[in-house]
Order: sequence, then structure tokens, then C-alpha cells
Amino acid sequence: MYDERYTTIVTPEPGLSVRLFCLDPAYLLRQALARGQAAVFFSATLTPPEYYRDLLGGESGDPELRLSSPFPPAHLAVLVQDRIRTQYKSREDTLDEVAQAIEALTGARSGNYLVYLPSFQYLAAVHDRFHSRRPETRTLLQNPAMSEPDREAFLRAFSADQPQTLVGFAVMGGIFGEGIDLVGDRLIGAVIVGVGLPQLGLERDLIRDYFQTRTGAGFDYAYTFPGMNRVLQAIGRVIRSETDRGVVLLIDTRFAEPRYRRLFPAWWEPARTDSAEKIRHAASQFWIGAPNP
Repeated sequence: MYDERYTTIVTPEPGLSVRLFCLDPAYLLRQALARGQAAVFFSATLTPPEYYRDLLGGESGDPELRLSSPFPPAHLAVLVQDRIRTQYKSREDTLDEVAQAIEALTGARSGNYLVYLPSFQYLAAVHDRFHSRRPETRTLLQNPAMSEPDREAFLRAFSADQPQTLVGFAVMGGIFGEGIDLVGDRLIGAVIVGVGLPQLGLERDLIRDYFQTRTGAGFDYAYTFPGMNRVLQAIGRVIRSETDRGVVLLIDTRFAEPRYRRLFPAWWEPARTDSAEKIRHAASQFWIGAPNP
């Protein structure tokens, strides 16, 4: 089965390791699926569908059903701050702007919020800057060595009867970025800092080069689409039931680019808020008429 869809990675140091790395699972998945009568793939984050159909072994003629969101679009305010650069080389210079934007959103209404960032190092830096601006606000930080009891304690802190604002800082694509249910007032908002790109590395670059030759969209397959999936998963923590209401703030200049805007769900009604004042105003307007937590 070793063909152009695989590659071998040999690492000589510190000890010799040889790994078989699959670049494209579609062919073998298609063979496995053919042994059954039918298969159904479903998720709220299969965007863009052509990308996932390709990777999961589907073909262009396979049936596809796109359903609208079961939740009222008016229950989620999507705010976009697309004037702040969060690329690696710009992070140090924009720490204050990021912290100010987080402060503006979380200050519009008391409650529980999660802030998602692309790395633990960046998480610590943004948290420190935010804490220096809002020392009275309680914060929690995900750390890379959390035990199961630590994770449970982190989530328990997001209680619906929280008397004061709580802001949790977590890593995008990590244990708190998907698969957690903080229903109702247990979570009323999220801030997404960056576009979720996977860390640059050999494996991702190999995937990029393979799909660049095959589809001409290598960077999207290796970085853009998996990154946006992390963004959508994190945003999905906010609205978990038909009665949930919440606000989401996207921070990054790249969210203004067409290649990212076309990946926004069709039911979103995004509003451009390119300053802290506009963020605070838009969030406050959204909460008008909503019950206090």
C-alpha cells in the first residue's frame, strides 16, 4: 500500500527513528467505505465541504445535504476586529491592543468568557497584559500539564450563578476548544485570537507540498482549512442550546481576507468592530433586553 500517498520520515537525532507518514488517507478510506452499504459523515464544522469530502474518500457525485443552523442567528453576535495583526512577528507589538479588545468585550456584561489563543506562550503573554489592565477580573489559565482533576476544576469554575466576570484563557484546538458543553450562562462569550493555523513543521509542509501538486491548494489543505476548523470549534462552545445567547469576537487582520470570509458559516451576521469602543458598543447593544446572569 506504500505509494505516493505516503512518505517516510527519518530522524537521526537524538536516536534513530523511522516513521511511515500518511499524506492522504482518502484512497484507503474509500476502499473501506466500499465494503459497506452506506456511510454518513456529519458535523457542524465540515467547512469547506469539498475539502472534507476529498479527504474522507468521497467523490464529486456523492450526495451532500447542507442544513441551516437550528439556532436563531440573532442569538449569536459575531464581532470582527480585523485591524490587529496577530502573526508571530507582530504579537509582541499588539499585546496591548489584543488585551484592550478582550477587555472591551468582557466588560460589556458580567459573565463567563473563554479566550482562545494559538500557543501557550502567547496565552501567557496576553493574559499578563489583560490582568495588568483588569486586575479585579478573575482569570483561569489552561496549562500544558493539566491532569484530569485539573481539567474538571477548570470547567466547574464556569458556573451559571457566577457573581462576577470570569475569563478563561485556553489554547485553540486543545482540550477546551471542542467537546465541552457550557450551556446557558455557563459561557456567554468567546474571543478567538488568530486564525488557528497549525504550527509550522515538517509534517504540515509535506502535506502542503503533496496537495499543492495534486490540487494547487496546498497551503489551504495543510494550514488554512484545519486552522479555520479550530476557530469554528471554539466558537461552537458558546451556543449549545436553542435558548443560549452569546457574543464572539474574532481578532486578526486575516479575517478580512476573502479566503477566510468565505469559510464563515452562512447563518452568521458578522459585524466589523475595528476598535475597542466599537466592540464595547456592539456587545452592549446585543445584551440590551437580555436577562442578567
